[in-house]
Amino acid sequence: MGHAAKTSKGPRALGLLELGPNGNARLIPIAILIDGKYYDASAYKAAPVPMALWSDTVYEGIRTGVSLGLFTVTAPQQRKDESGATVWWADGRWQTADSIKAMAAKKRPAPSTPRGINDDEGPPVLRRAGAEKPKPPEAPPAPTTQPAPAIAPAPTPTATPTAAPAASGSSSPATPPQSQDDQAPADKDRPTLKRGQAGAISAEEAQKKVSTSASVKAGTPAASPTSTPTTSASSGAQPANQDQLIPAISDPHPSDSLPYNYKMTAQEEEQFRKKMLAMAADEIRARAAQLTPGGAAAKPVQASSPRSKATAAKPVQPTFEDVQLYVFDLADINEPELVLTAKARMPQSSHGKDSTNPGLQYMITLVARDDVNGELHKSLANVTDTQHLDVIPRLDLIDAVDVDGDGRAELLFREVSDTSSAFVVYRVIGNQLYPLFQGSLGE
Repeated sequence: MGHAAKTSKGPRALGLLELGPNGNARLIPIAILIDGKYYDASAYKAAPVPMALWSDTVYEGIRTGVSLGLFTVTAPQQRKDESGATVWWADGRWQTADSIKAMAAKKRPAPSTPRGINDDEGPPVLRRAGAEKPKPPEAPPAPTTQPAPAIAPAPTPTATPTAAPAASGSSSPATPPQSQDDQAPADKDRPTLKRGQAGAISAEEAQKKVSTSASVKAGTPAASPTSTPTTSASSGAQPANQDQLIPAISDPHPSDSLPYNYKMTAQEEEQFRKKMLAMAADEIRARAAQLTPGGAAAKPVQASSPRSKATAAKPVQPTFEDVQLYVFDLADINEPELVLTAKARMPQSSHGKDSTNPGLQYMITLVARDDVNGELHKSLANVTDTQHLDVIPRLDLIDAVDVDGDGRAELLFREVSDTSSAFVVYRVIGNQLYPLFQGSLGE
């Protein structure tokens, strides 16, 4: 609480790894931090290739603060989208943290025995200065054997033990040496990202600091916006037939990696779920009222009968599906930040018609903070529908990631409109979200 944050002075690049079911991986550049300012990583120093996609640049894949492996850029790629803008990504080589750890164990040399430690030289002998080292005693001559008489039985042949050759260690495939980037500038003062084999050490150290069980704790985001219609913050498994989305960081000065999952019980998770769904229902009803002709200015009609009073007192409850709840501890101070993503539909009215528009589907992303009294404070509510994505893009949570290297995580979202998408990074301070980086949606 009283120490100053150690923010990385850069360059520190942020990307998004897409791991396919067949093991292929590619990197999408998002943002790069230079001297405290954020730039679009796909356009920064793109002459001709962006700095974030130089060959042999190493990215560390981190999911909710846990290191998963290393990605090395091998081949930058580009294409033109429908609007004519250049879209950059990079193919590369992906190594999991377990494979890196196993390879490092194989390369570790065996402890060598000092020379002469096992040589038997007999009892210690005192020698005077200048005296020559006595020669070892000569072996006594072997006694001559007399020829055996003809009538003596032949000795039984015994198998002479032969020394088995020492089994040589199984040769493991060595990691191919990584060449320097031909496009790297000759100026030694120009900033560069993490290059070559430097990332293998940092990934191994980070894996030692984080327990293996933290990767399946509460709050691990799903790989894609489509997920099972269950509200489970403890399920980190991803469908095998979908690409996995993993934030990746490249920094020549790696910082400590901490898990950003909030530890909670099943009862606490269920309470968070009920509170967040109740808050989301209010946001959905408010959005539906705006879309209803005259709904925003309409006033509730005073009911005269007890039945109508009971009906008017109970608000219409939307039907939720594809609900996902993520609970983070972004600052590692045991204060939960909750993110709820879901789809919803308003039920039909008593007249058999939808209260707003038949077939209209709402999409909500809700961010809230839980205080010491157990009350939720809304930080962000993004509500849109299938007919207004061009006006209000939806927000898909990717993960919590330390963008600036100060030990505190930020929230990484993908902003999706009806024609394009962009990335946005929010920092949670109190009950508000502040955008650190905002990508531009294509026209």
